[in-house]
Amino acid sequence: MAVKINGINHVAISVADFEESIAWYARVFGFKVIDRSEIPGTGILVAHMQGPGFQMEIFCAPDSNPLPPQRRIPNEDLKTQGNKHFSFGVRDAHQVKDELEAMGVEIALVAEVDGTYGVFIRDNTGNLIEIFEEGVYVPGQEGDGTD
Repeated sequence: MAVKINGINHVAISVADFEESIAWYARVFGFKVIDRSEIPGTGILVAHMQGPGFQMEIFCAPDSNPLPPQRRIPNEDLKTQGNKHFSFGVRDAHQVKDELEAMGVEIALVAEVDGTYGVFIRDNTGNLIEIFEEGVYVPGQEGDGTD
């Protein structure tokens, strides 16, 4: 029998500039800082930010390695094992793409596959994020996550 989960608790990313990244996620997606701390003895800064129904954990380590160039390109990143990106569902990804461009957010790729529409962007460190058009959410319908 499969383990029953409640859903996504949090997503964790490492960034180059702690304060700049916190400001970027607040400005672009409206995330709010819940707490800040430091991992004892490491100098690694940690922030937890509240998003819509989940949290984001941001790490910033001194002398961290930059994101390799191939990890910044969605289809190239698929050739490297490991986590690929996280995805935010929206009702109208075309409109959100326009809003993101107006904010100066870097568009990495527009993906129209099998009748779906997604837009890959990069955060201020280069981490990939997908904006995926889900359409209208109707609670109680099949596929709403409650079945």
